[in-house]
Amino acid sequence: MATSIRLDPATEQRLDYLAAQTGRTKAYFLRELIANALADLEDYYLANAKMERIRKGEEKVYSTKQVKKDLGLDD
Repeated sequence: MATSIRLDPATEQRLDYLAAQTGRTKAYFLRELIANALADLEDYYLANAKMERIRKGEEKVYSTKQVKKDLGLDD
């Protein structure tokens, strides 16, 4: 899938320099950045959305005590 983004001039200059110095393409480094950072972004934004639903009472919350009991792990 082709996607385009606009980079600020300083970032693009850094990317150009890195590509020139390593012999790799800018696209290579952009793919690497996305692949390596996507999990962190998912964790942050999905957790944030979940917390907002919890605050609004739209998500059920379980105590540790209840989970242990439901799993048969309580003492």
